[in-house]
Amino acid sequence: GASGMIGSALIRRLIQEKIEVAAVVRPGSKKMGQIPKSSLVTIVECPLDRLDGLPDLTKGMFDGFYHFAWDGTFGEGRNDAYLQNSNVRWTLDAVHAAYRLGCKIFVGAGSQAEYGRVEGKLSPDLPVSPENGYGIAKYTAGKLSAIYAEQLGLTHVWARILSVYGPGDNPFTMVSSTIQKLLRKEKPGLTKGEQLWDYLYCDDAAEAFYRMGRRSQNGVYCVGSGVAKPLREYIEQLRDAVDPALPLGLGERPYTENQVMCLCADITALTADTGFVPRIPFSEGIARTVEWIKNHPAGA
Repeated sequence: GASGMIGSALIRRLIQEKIEVAAVVRPGSKKMGQIPKSSLVTIVECPLDRLDGLPDLTKGMFDGFYHFAWDGTFGEGRNDAYLQNSNVRWTLDAVHAAYRLGCKIFVGAGSQAEYGRVEGKLSPDLPVSPENGYGIAKYTAGKLSAIYAEQLGLTHVWARILSVYGPGDNPFTMVSSTIQKLLRKEKPGLTKGEQLWDYLYCDDAAEAFYRMGRRSQNGVYCVGSGVAKPLREYIEQLRDAVDPALPLGLGERPYTENQVMCLCADITALTADTGFVPRIPFSEGIARTVEWIKNHPAGA
């Protein structure tokens, strides 16, 4: 997942620390250009279903393995049972590859979807109740990869990610799609925006993952800002970053079935164990994101 938003942001953070990176991407990926260019970064092309053979494609040994890659994150793919089951297997393949590469730690990317609908903050110890195939597969991958990592003698960290945004984000997210419409002077159709939401800028997420990768103990963490506000407020800030005069279609779309109305991370354990504290306010992160989308209209 090196070419994704969080993966590329993490690589930028690792470069700052002069850490060598093997950036694993799918062969022919259209997003390969998002990988930061540096003498410290080597691109390795490997499909998800061949991750177990990754060590044969790389040179040298490594200290840690970050696994962000996942198929079926949007649309009908989220409930494609066979595809999500494959994601679980590929996560186990990634653990095995990490072991063969000499890694001491495996850091996997989970999701808030593992919890289902919850009132209040999401914490590592909160019981889970996923409501779709994607959430079920993420939870299963986290638990099984922890078991497998223990068998192989690897430290295992599982990060349940909430709403991360920023340059390089998927164009179908609320933030990216709304920015694109506003830049085209279109009125976006939106819900009332009453949901309490937790947004974290990608560079802050990268800092969290960098710090988790330095851990020597197993752990499960929620990755977010730790603060929730009504979604409407975020949308209005987003609009103002493009043009305060543009109209918003708040309330024009109904809430989806099983709409999550509260999404906020409890980052107490993450902060206590790693020292992570979010630093980039939403207004600043959105300004950077709008500018990036202006300059990358095709890849936004």
